[in-house]
Amino acid sequence: MDIIVKEVKIKSDLKKFIRFPFEIYKDNKYWVPPLIMDDLKTLRKETNPAFDFCEAKYWLAYKDEKIVGRIAGIINHKFNEKWNQKSARFGWFDLIDNEEVAKNLFSTVEHWAKEKGMTSIHGPLGFTDMDGEGLLVEGFDELSTFGSIYNHPYYQKLVEKLNYHKDVDWLEFSVTLNKSIPEKVSRIAEAVATREHLKFLRVKKAKEILPYAREIFYLINNAYKDLYGFVELTDKQIDMYVKAYFGFIKPDYVPVILDENNKVAAFGITMPSLSRAIQKNHGKLFPFGFIHVLRAMKNNPNVDLYLTAVRPDLQNKGVNAMLINEMNNVFIRNNIRMVETNRELEENAKIQAQWKFYDTRQHKRRRCYKKELVSIK
Repeated sequence: MDIIVKEVKIKSDLKKFIRFPFEIYKDNKYWVPPLIMDDLKTLRKETNPAFDFCEAKYWLAYKDEKIVGRIAGIINHKFNEKWNQKSARFGWFDLIDNEEVAKNLFSTVEHWAKEKGMTSIHGPLGFTDMDGEGLLVEGFDELSTFGSIYNHPYYQKLVEKLNYHKDVDWLEFSVTLNKSIPEKVSRIAEAVATREHLKFLRVKKAKEILPYAREIFYLINNAYKDLYGFVELTDKQIDMYVKAYFGFIKPDYVPVILDENNKVAAFGITMPSLSRAIQKNHGKLFPFGFIHVLRAMKNNPNVDLYLTAVRPDLQNKGVNAMLINEMNNVFIRNNIRMVETNRELEENAKIQAQWKFYDTRQHKRRRCYKKELVSIK
């Protein structure tokens, strides 16, 4: 029977779209599922403020009336305006190992992009940089992190056979912590704090960080503005992320550096690894899945590093050493042994250099692919 690609138009089909990966990864011990409720909020226009400047369509591929693949097409108009491009994105891409399925899915999203006047398509990408990015091309036998994309090795072959080429790579590292802080890191951290008149925000409860939350996201916008494909977050998006995630943070794991005027100068967001917990709750927090998450937040030897940023006027002055020194102190107190860095741009040598004082292993690589489109005449 032929492959049939159908657009997702109703909520019941959207739920099928979200649940499809649970079928093809059900026996994979490295895949970490998304939270179903998060995907629903992200993919629905009513609940994702990115739709203020994005448009999207989703498709499911069927063979013999069984779902065999999915893909999303996204146009981020703010991205195109900022970077002077006419580019669509593909994301939420999963399928069985079948060339015809891949060909039908991509021809569908490419045709839609060309109808919209786009001249290229790249991905996997989400609506913004807060979504999962990059096809996994190395590290298939490594446990994924919560919020990251995991895929089977055959995805790369199928995508490249359709004339998609590397646009950019991200690297990920596994860092083994020392039982003591490297002396040079501590020395640099102390010197920088004194020279630049910097101090750490000391709080005991997550709600005490909330007054600084917006400022943290404004710093992300400022520090990341020149990075590959980045688009600044709007106030509506920032409010959504603050509401969604700042209630979960552990204050010790979120070092915030203030300047002499008590303005945010730098920060790091880390969290005990939730990978095993999310695997156990199968992407659902309720009715009992949250229990696994609460347990993972305690007595966990592994930590995921989500975001770090230093204010541009303080970059290249050693402020990163302050963050590393502080996090290392917290991790030693909590018996943390391993840190997952999550994605860092391949050419970002300055970020990668901060791990030189530790036993570091580059264990994953993600790739954003790009293809030029022939216009519809």
